[in-house]
Amino acid sequence: MSSILLRSRLVSRVLKRNRRLFSSDVASTPPKEPLIGAQALVSDLTPPPPPPPPPPSTEASNASSGKAWNFLKYSLIGAITGATATVGYASYAYSVDEIEEKTKALRAAPSNIKVADDAPALEKFKNRVYSSAITVPAKAAEVYIDARRTIEEQIRGYTEPYAEKLLPDLHPMERHVFTLVLDLQETLLYSYWTREKGWQTIKRPGVDAFLEHLAQFYEIIVYSDYSNMYVDPVMERLDTKHCVRYRLGKAATKYQNGKHYRDLSKLNRDPNKIIYLSAHARENSLQPENGAIIKPYKYEMDDTALVDFIPFLEFVARNPPADIRQVLASYEGRDIPAEFIRRSKEHQRRMQEQKQQGRLWRR
Repeated sequence: MSSILLRSRLVSRVLKRNRRLFSSDVASTPPKEPLIGAQALVSDLTPPPPPPPPPPSTEASNASSGKAWNFLKYSLIGAITGATATVGYASYAYSVDEIEEKTKALRAAPSNIKVADDAPALEKFKNRVYSSAITVPAKAAEVYIDARRTIEEQIRGYTEPYAEKLLPDLHPMERHVFTLVLDLQETLLYSYWTREKGWQTIKRPGVDAFLEHLAQFYEIIVYSDYSNMYVDPVMERLDTKHCVRYRLGKAATKYQNGKHYRDLSKLNRDPNKIIYLSAHARENSLQPENGAIIKPYKYEMDDTALVDFIPFLEFVARNPPADIRQVLASYEGRDIPAEFIRRSKEHQRRMQEQKQQGRLWRR
């Protein structure tokens, strides 16, 4: 009985152990990989096909187009710079007439190209290409010449006197009369500005007697670099007896190097008979050889410079020289009124000596 009981216990333990083993094997054993077919194995052995080529990159196309655009841009900038430099040099080195003469053959070239009707097609093609290539610079030269002439005419209106003849012709009976050109500022008057009263204009002492006396001998002209809007009202008050025949303002001057110059050659008068009296006759005139320098007026109450000039100017008018410029050159660097008085006294002394010598010979 006991043996039977012992055997049944052993059998139950063995069965329990087998169950545990089966359950642990199933749970612990990893799942096997699925079976692979023969076709799949063959495909794995052959190399995969190459991937399709990538589509063209947008960056490469953009880079190539950017290079082309940069080349075109820099070529255009270079052409414009070269053309500008050429035009600038031509404008500086040559006048319009010189450029017109130098480009005459170039501008006439397109019209001189002629092709016979029976000429070969290749010859016609060559002539057409040449005509197209020569027409562009020829037209550019014409446009440049026309534009430069227009611009220079506009500039000339501001830099040149408004007319070639600033004064009308002299009457035939006055051809022998000398012309006395007077500056305005620091010659006939003085202008200054103060905070209390603004601009003040003071006429020079002796100006009335000077104008009235010399109007008998000279054609008197006032030539200023001020506008006529200023000159005319001032002269109306300064010259109440109308001794001055003509008044010329800024529009009658020549603008050059940032300064307005009096151009006496535009006065329509004989340059041998023009005296330009000014405190700045050497600085503001294009004909300094016609200048007579007077002491500048700076509001001195005891100034007598205008009155001192009367004897010299009256002597010139009564004894007109062939060329006043030679007379003025003999006074170069000297005070004309004082030197004239000295020469007059010297001349009188010589005349007295000659008279005395004549009397001695008579005895």
